[in-house]
Amino acid sequence: MEAHQSSSPSEYDFVVVSNRLPVDCTVEADGSLTWKRSPGGLVTALEPVMRAADGAWVGWAGRPDLEIEPFHQDGIQIVPVPLSSQDIEEYYEGFSNDTLWPLYHDVIAPPAYHREWWDDYVKVNQRFADAAAAISAESAVVWVQDYQLQLVPRMLREQRPDLTIGFFNHIPFPPYGIFAQLPWRTQIIEGMLGADVVGFQRSSDASNFSSAVRRLTNHPTKNPAIEVTLDGQPTRRVVAKAFPISIDSRSFEELARDPEIQQRAREIRKGLGNPKTIMLGVDRLDYTKGIRHRLKAYGELLRDGLVEVGDVALIQVASPSRGRVEAYMNLRDEIELTVGRINGDYSTLSHSPINYLHQGFPHKEMVALYLASDVLLVTALRDGMNLVAKEYVVSRFDNDGVLILSEFAGASEELRKALLINPHDIDGLKEAMMRAINMSKTEKATRMRSLRKRVLEHDVARWSNAFLKNLAATRSDRHRRIAPLEMAEEVEWTVERKRVK
Repeated sequence: MEAHQSSSPSEYDFVVVSNRLPVDCTVEADGSLTWKRSPGGLVTALEPVMRAADGAWVGWAGRPDLEIEPFHQDGIQIVPVPLSSQDIEEYYEGFSNDTLWPLYHDVIAPPAYHREWWDDYVKVNQRFADAAAAISAESAVVWVQDYQLQLVPRMLREQRPDLTIGFFNHIPFPPYGIFAQLPWRTQIIEGMLGADVVGFQRSSDASNFSSAVRRLTNHPTKNPAIEVTLDGQPTRRVVAKAFPISIDSRSFEELARDPEIQQRAREIRKGLGNPKTIMLGVDRLDYTKGIRHRLKAYGELLRDGLVEVGDVALIQVASPSRGRVEAYMNLRDEIELTVGRINGDYSTLSHSPINYLHQGFPHKEMVALYLASDVLLVTALRDGMNLVAKEYVVSRFDNDGVLILSEFAGASEELRKALLINPHDIDGLKEAMMRAINMSKTEKATRMRSLRKRVLEHDVARWSNAFLKNLAATRSDRHRRIAPLEMAEEVEWTVERKRVK
């Protein structure tokens, strides 16, 4: 779809700021640009709010050195922020994904600390903050997303103290003993404290953040409140608490009920020789996802004769991710070597134990895979939430299928009827796989009904509403020293139009 230059006002009452825009850019043969909406629950959740509240979205267009004027797309004002090739290398691939990502995921891979990366992270965060400040109306609401932009809230507050600012961290926040390794730890904490509400996936993440605040600043904390002080005097209150993110549940269920997708699921099973059990893994190719652990467990089941090729098949979807980062290149080599060894050892002329797919798939094909699979394996070593687990259970409207879920994924706090495992315990993982393979239809249905009820009731719209209601509470009590936190869940979200004409 072609973009249209905006004739809308240059100031907006509701602004979302994220590393990537909610639209993808394609360069046509004639050099022109076309845009289409990116798939994802965040866009789905916020689109109604943005349409109703005169909203704009600030982010990077996904291509280096691309200078684009703001434009209107599907009812949302799009405000691109340019990144140079150096910015992508240092701010994004460097500090965001080779420093913060491994640090926040319990140092599964060693973080790299480079001062030039940090310098570019500061510079790019300032660029995003400047863009948001320039388009925000008087007393607007600005919601900043994720770890790439942790300095933006404070930068925004310094420029625009009239704004109500939210920040949501989509990935884990580590315990202080790990976070303290970061040379710029205090700057990150102070950056996030620029927000009125700081959201996390799990209550433990919020507690870790509050602990870091206590250790690194003089600000008093009493969960979920942090009292920001200046010269010992309270100036405002920040709320730091958990808001577990979810998916657009109804859209996945609708896809699963589509006869064409159900037929595709049958074709997938037939293509694999109609095995008794299909196990499925769907992950970005990332060292946090525990792909190596599930392959090891499955390989040992084959070695021990507990499962037979032809009876049980594993589909592993590993979508490409951060292919220019060395740790990810090494991980791909290791996983593909393991897959090749297992297939070489146990394949027959008609069946292979592992079907490995290093590619991404559209939503329709993913739902067909969910319907075709008897067991979903989520073996994350550390994961903020894991939305694949929620997509799987919502797609199983037939109340069939088994979810094996790592206790180190945020989803485990909600999806208690899954088979919860410690992915580091290979024997325990093997036992869970065998239990899933042999589980009765009655137990499957009982567990799946409970899982589906939870995700259908707690969808992405409920997540965004909960966050924005808490933000509205801080907004309505802005002139009080202490916000009435006990009322936060009862305040209805509204965007007050206070633009100065």
